[in-house]
Amino acid sequence: SEFIGNKKAAIVSQGESLFDSKKTGGEKRKRQANFDASDIEGYTGPWAKYCDEQTIAKPDPELQKEMDEIVRKRQANSRRFKRKQQQQENDNAEESSVLHLKEAQDYQGRSFLVPPAFTGVNLRADAVPEKCFIPKKQVHVYKGHTKGVNCIQWFPKSAHLFLSCSMDTKIKLWEVYGKHQVVRTYIGHKLPVREVTFNNEGTEFLSASFDRYVKLWDTETGQVKQRFHTGHIPFCVKFHPDDDKNYMFLAGMQNKKIVQWDSRTGEIVQEYDRHLGAVNSITFFDKNRRFASTSDDKSIRIWEWEIPVDTKLIQNVGLHSIPTMNKSPNEKWVVGQSMDNRIVLFQLIDEKLRFAKKKAFRGHNSAGYACVTDFSPDMSFLISGDADGKLFIWDWRTHKIVARWKAHDSTCISARWHPHEKSKILTAGWDCVIKMWA
Repeated sequence: SEFIGNKKAAIVSQGESLFDSKKTGGEKRKRQANFDASDIEGYTGPWAKYCDEQTIAKPDPELQKEMDEIVRKRQANSRRFKRKQQQQENDNAEESSVLHLKEAQDYQGRSFLVPPAFTGVNLRADAVPEKCFIPKKQVHVYKGHTKGVNCIQWFPKSAHLFLSCSMDTKIKLWEVYGKHQVVRTYIGHKLPVREVTFNNEGTEFLSASFDRYVKLWDTETGQVKQRFHTGHIPFCVKFHPDDDKNYMFLAGMQNKKIVQWDSRTGEIVQEYDRHLGAVNSITFFDKNRRFASTSDDKSIRIWEWEIPVDTKLIQNVGLHSIPTMNKSPNEKWVVGQSMDNRIVLFQLIDEKLRFAKKKAFRGHNSAGYACVTDFSPDMSFLISGDADGKLFIWDWRTHKIVARWKAHDSTCISARWHPHEKSKILTAGWDCVIKMWA
């Protein structure tokens, strides 16, 4: 008998028929089928895609060019930013200090941080004058900075010294009594220093600079103990006022964040990031359990310590940006320098900060400048500089101007009333000098 068909195929299949042979094409491709008619949006029927099928949308040539250009710019900016950041970290400013006194200690071995005994003024922390008066004349001019002064701070408790920082990148410690000379100059920033602040004992202070560094200094030796860097400009710094938490500090940054650092380890322990603009000031209240922050977004946010969610937002139609805030000596009021030429008030009632809409201090020209305000120790006067270099003194109860005079040739950026003196005021201006009035 003769074989009919394909002999080679029969040999390969070993004589098996069509019904006995196994499948050679593998498993059938599965579809992502959905035959549930009640699912209106997800129903596909027999037209569903295969499970291993990939849908790729190819843009037209013009759109592809635009996308390639965007990717190229992002990559270039990222490389440039990393290179600039690395250069800043590697190219840190040289840190040094100069002692201007003949000796760091007196004949009894006491440091210049110890308050002098014979000044005629009680410099104890609890000593407050009963009645304050308006200064009558200028008693001294402190010269030493070569550019405008940005900030001045009294030495804690005694205020027998004060600290100043300037656009000339230097920080100086000055005598209030005696020869009124500069005690020590601290050098360690490459760009202007925006703010300085002491810890509770005055043994250390923080400096915030436009070179994106916050540095912790030893007041007596002039050494830098710690450096803090995030790649963003710090606008304000503030130690936690409690003695058991005084190693913690907050920094309000240009990138809308408030960063909490541990000065012992140099590590960031918390970030508060609810603001929509650069953070300008930080003020503690409610027994230091909470703090208020102001920002360029024209809002004030209230925070619980170490909780990164704000508990209250103050943002009214008539409220402008507030670059500086200050708490009253009796801790019942907080005043803020507003960008509409007003000093606005906030009252602390039942441990809550409430905006006093109808109360404000007017008459000065401060729009566009972060002029620092201050109270007299007996709460009878409020003082502030302005953009024209004038010093204004208001009566706290009547809100009326009781005195004003030309204090500086340029902007009077800060005014501080001595906490133990009846009529001693310190003013700092962008004319490179610091003046004392009494």
